Amino acid sequence: MITEFTLPLLAIPVGLLIAAPATWLVRIWSIRSGFIDKPGGHKAHAAPVALGGGVAISAAVVLPILVGIFVARFLHAAPPTWLPAALVPHLGGIVARLPIALAIAGAAIVMCGLGAIDDRRPLGPGLKFLIQFAVAAGLVIFCNLRLLTHLGAPISIALSILWIVTLTNSLNFLDNMDGLAAGVAAIAASIFAISSMLAGQIFVPVCCWLLVGALLGFLPFNIHPARIYMGDAGSTVIGLLLAVFTILTTFVDPEHADRPLGVLSPLVVMAVPLYDTASVFFIRWRLGVPLWRGDRRHFSHRLVKRGMSTRKAVLVIWLATLVTAMPALFLPKAEWHEAWIIVIHTLLVVTLVALLESSGDHDKP
Repeated sequence: MITEFTLPLLAIPVGLLIAAPATWLVRIWSIRSGFIDKPGGHKAHAAPVALGGGVAISAAVVLPILVGIFVARFLHAAPPTWLPAALVPHLGGIVARLPIALAIAGAAIVMCGLGAIDDRRPLGPGLKFLIQFAVAAGLVIFCNLRLLTHLGAPISIALSILWIVTLTNSLNFLDNMDGLAAGVAAIAASIFAISSMLAGQIFVPVCCWLLVGALLGFLPFNIHPARIYMGDAGSTVIGLLLAVFTILTTFVDPEHADRPLGVLSPLVVMAVPLYDTASVFFIRWRLGVPLWRGDRRHFSHRLVKRGMSTRKAVLVIWLATLVTAMPALFLPKAEWHEAWIIVIHTLLVVTLVALLESSGDHDKP
């Protein structure tokens, strides 16, 4: 029986059944058209690998969202009897999300197109950042997609744009080893989906589970040794979507409004990707090399240098993400002392990871 709680879970097979064949088709097209990532430089793969997996992931999320919104708009006035009863009360709310759904879809398409162009012929970081900030600003300002609104419009707008751009690039940087970014994003999206379901939402968990399904459909092709990469056309879109979904998710329980530390949930869930971004930036800054130049100084590469296989390093980061992310589910209803324990737990896990994986060979490219 389909209940209000289990209904969003149906989005998982939808995303998976679109992404898996789409990834297979994109891989064939990429190989035939020469849209491939050639080895060399800081890249570890020994043979050319197809690009474009991000197009399949993006399509598996964007298309069902748009179709679902328009179907709900058509059916909400007179719901047919075959429609699940758990869905009917939410049709009006889903229809009300049409403008934001169109904006999210448009932003994802722009980022996917920008990423695909960059995958084909690398663009300068300045142009990419300009477009990323423009997309983020459009979502925040024109769609009122803001976090921490109680801080006032100027601060809220600035922090929201910064959060979207930061997470967009954090996932892009994390896409440096087979299966890594897709697995971490699937874990994060699952936690955000559960959080929004516990808050009684429907639109956000459906979107999150669609992303999880899309990533699960893509992962078999991306596990080491990868047969296709998502490229910037995928990693930047995933980062953008995760940032948007965290803004749309209600992390403060209305019944526990005096416990606002739930707003820290996104930081707790994304602690490991953010650690990777911060640590590699620090290393590059310390060495005096360009912050945006690709290299093999990421968290995953440092684990491999310490003797782990590629698959084991990826699994370690998946598990580290899961360990820091799961307690975030309790933040919205946690007492102050419980919430601080969760935050401190996250900081301790990241610190422990940093101590265990640190070594003296960071200076090597």
